[in-house]
Amino acid sequence: MGISIALAGNPNSGKTTMFNALTGSAQYVGNRPGVTVEHTTGRLKTHKDVDLVDLPGIYSLSPYTAEEVVSRDYLLDEHPDAIINLVDASNIERNLYLTTQLCEVGFPVIIALNMIDVIQKNGDRIDIPKLSKLLGCEIVETSALKETGLEILCEKAVRLAKTKKHFHGICRFSPMIEDTLRKIQELILPFCEEVHMRWYTIKVFERDERVLSSLKLSPEIRNTIDHLIARCERYYDDESDSIIINERYIWITNIISKCVVRHKAGTTPAEKVDNIMTNRIFALPLFILIMCGVYYISIQLVGNITTEWMETLVAWFGSGVNAFLSSVGTAEWLNALIVDGIISGVGAVLTFIPQLMILFLFLALLEDCGYMARIAFIMDRIFRKFGLSGKSFIPLLVASGCGVPGIMSCRTIESETDRKITVMVTTFVPCGAKLPIIALISGGIFGNSALIAISVYFIGILMVFMSGVILKKTRSFASEPAPFVMEMPAYHLPSTKNVALHVWDDVRAFVVKAGTVIFVGSGIIWLLSNFSFAFQLVDSSESMLAYIGRAIAPVFAPLGFGHWEATVATLTGIVAKENIVSSLNILYTFDSPAFLQNIFTAPGAYAFLIFNMLCSPCVAAIAAISKEMGSTKDTLFAIAYQTIVAYAVALIIYQFGSLLGGASFGAGSIAAALVLLLSLWLLFRPAHNKSK
Repeated sequence: MGISIALAGNPNSGKTTMFNALTGSAQYVGNRPGVTVEHTTGRLKTHKDVDLVDLPGIYSLSPYTAEEVVSRDYLLDEHPDAIINLVDASNIERNLYLTTQLCEVGFPVIIALNMIDVIQKNGDRIDIPKLSKLLGCEIVETSALKETGLEILCEKAVRLAKTKKHFHGICRFSPMIEDTLRKIQELILPFCEEVHMRWYTIKVFERDERVLSSLKLSPEIRNTIDHLIARCERYYDDESDSIIINERYIWITNIISKCVVRHKAGTTPAEKVDNIMTNRIFALPLFILIMCGVYYISIQLVGNITTEWMETLVAWFGSGVNAFLSSVGTAEWLNALIVDGIISGVGAVLTFIPQLMILFLFLALLEDCGYMARIAFIMDRIFRKFGLSGKSFIPLLVASGCGVPGIMSCRTIESETDRKITVMVTTFVPCGAKLPIIALISGGIFGNSALIAISVYFIGILMVFMSGVILKKTRSFASEPAPFVMEMPAYHLPSTKNVALHVWDDVRAFVVKAGTVIFVGSGIIWLLSNFSFAFQLVDSSESMLAYIGRAIAPVFAPLGFGHWEATVATLTGIVAKENIVSSLNILYTFDSPAFLQNIFTAPGAYAFLIFNMLCSPCVAAIAAISKEMGSTKDTLFAIAYQTIVAYAVALIIYQFGSLLGGASFGAGSIAAALVLLLSLWLLFRPAHNKSK
């Protein structure tokens, strides 16, 4: 059996950065709780026989969040040989709370005192030898970002793991608490492993239901334990879990007073920045301004510079392949399949890679510097007014890269109703796969205007808010928003390595999808649009795809895109949203997005865009929704809700947009007005009282 070492620490302590440095892995580094939900394993670069298990970022081993449950289950069930506890030196009091619990689990612990360079820069001093003695753990000073102290940490951690010693911590509480814990330990001794005895004893005192149910204590023992705990609760006039929390902080405060010397003179530059960035008045306008800037640079500036160049490159490559295939005598239909179908379809998507790279770069920079964590904090106040918590904003941020991890990160939301609502609305935020559609419509109809991308982003957020209000007023989703507690990471210069890895991972995923799903999809679309049901080569208007599209097209006519080509393109988006761009390119065979002006009116094009932004996501995201919902019924409801919302918004946009453009008032306008009135009624009707 090899050696396994667990890596545990608070969110924002640099844990994933350290994991990457120690193992050479390229895990995504986030500045929000909930970025990592399942533990990840890698091999130490310096010891190929040692597994390092990166546990989710947690504040404690209490089962309040999915991260805490995953971490404690791993520690109790998998029995690592040692634990590296990453402690943020710049926030040592908060981090040591987890340390006290890790030391009680029973495995040897070594502390990586991270961000020690920040402490030194602030002028603070930590007496490492004294702190190590008081904690009963060896301490190594490290900087995960600068990769200093990591070799020493590895050597000492492996050496400690090989000792196989049990360690039960030295955090001790008041005499009365310790006496009660001793009596509880005697009662539960036959029911749990000795290695975890101290931890189980404290958890029983805290009345941890998961622990109590796992021990299967007899009613007589439970009754005796309840009497012991009740005696302490009466004495301290508090609940047992709160008593332990208070006792831990008393012990930590005492240690800090002996080992840490603070040097603080006035307000720091970071605090001055935070006073503006988290200001109740300025925070939201600043966020809107920043996001507008991000999309303006990504879509308009970069779009104008790179789109034509990329289109020329794809056309040049297609011409070269076409000439080669003709020279070797390839059949005309096969030549057309490869050039007009696959190369044209995939190339239409790859054209937008520069824009995607810029967008992903800006999002990674905002993430890595610590700004996105502030946005989650700011949005908590706003989201609560719409029935959700700040934790619901975290999946939306993640989904701006890809909807699948965004949906999966919803599992960190404790409230079941909040979690289900967030799963349903997360894909309203445009992901990277939707950016090519935005860029295509923006470039073809609206002159590469960044306002189109910005409006799509904020319409998505608006639909999230409206959904929160509407769904929370129903019987099934009525509940109070879950509390949101998070710790602000320190501002720091983004790590070039972390940002590069983030951008590379997102762009690589996009290119891989283009080379697989879209590659195959483009070929299938070309075949279906050029062959009849009798498998004869025909004009596209007589193809299998045309008949299927015409049967469904009337459904979308009130939205302004009732032609079969646009209908089919919308359907292909269920496989992958990028397919919409490749499908339009194949079916309309255009060399420039400006050709779309012959197909769509401005209101119709915008309605087409909004419908595809809000409707049912791709199959990968649908699978993630199914997994997080845990029910076929709930999954179908989520997909139906998304599609109905998309249809309603697109209908209102097209019908009222057409009226503003001079169209006459008709049945479609009446339908749009009724849908708008119904939406307003759902928003402002009285909430369902769940207590009735």
